[in-house]
Amino acid sequence: MTSQDYAGASPAAIESHYDLSNDFYALWLGESTVYSCALWAGPDDDLDTAQFRKLDYFAEGVRAAGTRRVLDVGCGWGALTRRLVTAHDVGRAVGLTLSPGQAEWIGRRPDPRTEVRVENWADHHPDEPYDAVISIGAFEHFAHYGMTPDARLAAYREFFTRCREWLPAGGRLGVQTNIKGNNLRLDRATVREMLFIVDAIFPESVLPALDEVIAAATGLFDVVSVRNDPDDYARTCAEWLRRLTANRDRAVKLVGEERTADYERYLSATVKHFQRRHQGLARLVFAAV
Repeated sequence: MTSQDYAGASPAAIESHYDLSNDFYALWLGESTVYSCALWAGPDDDLDTAQFRKLDYFAEGVRAAGTRRVLDVGCGWGALTRRLVTAHDVGRAVGLTLSPGQAEWIGRRPDPRTEVRVENWADHHPDEPYDAVISIGAFEHFAHYGMTPDARLAAYREFFTRCREWLPAGGRLGVQTNIKGNNLRLDRATVREMLFIVDAIFPESVLPALDEVIAAATGLFDVVSVRNDPDDYARTCAEWLRRLTANRDRAVKLVGEERTADYERYLSATVKHFQRRHQGLARLVFAAV
């Protein structure tokens, strides 16, 4: 496979993480079942409120309210597609995932206004355009460690090219992704933790730099807004870790001691990576040109 043909992490890599156990993730993600950075408003905020605020932020940013069709690339357990049709009066919300387990979970709460497809975005060929596209927490899987900078940029460019094909001029695209941080002073312990997360938790993935994301969209989309919220992700991971620890006995029964310990290590390390600015959290809104 050439860099031009690369379409993100393989189904096997995605399934190794996201198909671990729906019930395991439900223990610590909260009622919203959203596995991406929340948007916090203050010290008294709670996780589910902050997660729905994030979903609303993107729905409003792409002007989804009252539209006919919106696509969610990397739809997870379906929180955004449900939110679009219930809170933003979207006629139909289509979600793409590579995880059969996530699709099964979504199928437990069927809604005729939503549709989930176990399908790579590179293989998605809609019969008609979408009014808006949103992708939250999937962009990190669109390239992998070992790819050259040019190959990464080509992979990201292909995603933006496809999104542009799905949208009319002026149609909006919302993207949330972890990004490389600006603190490049990495000690050996930090490097070990980062490599552990890639190897044990997110295989076939890599964090993009913010300038790579924007460069890949240049000529296809205008940047409407961009913000970096690393503290929000530090707080989100800390809350996930608290919930996982509180439900540890159940987690061990679901996925075993070793895997539970892996997730505790990953979440604990990630809190520090965001606090120390080794990682950032970008929320971007684009408009098709």
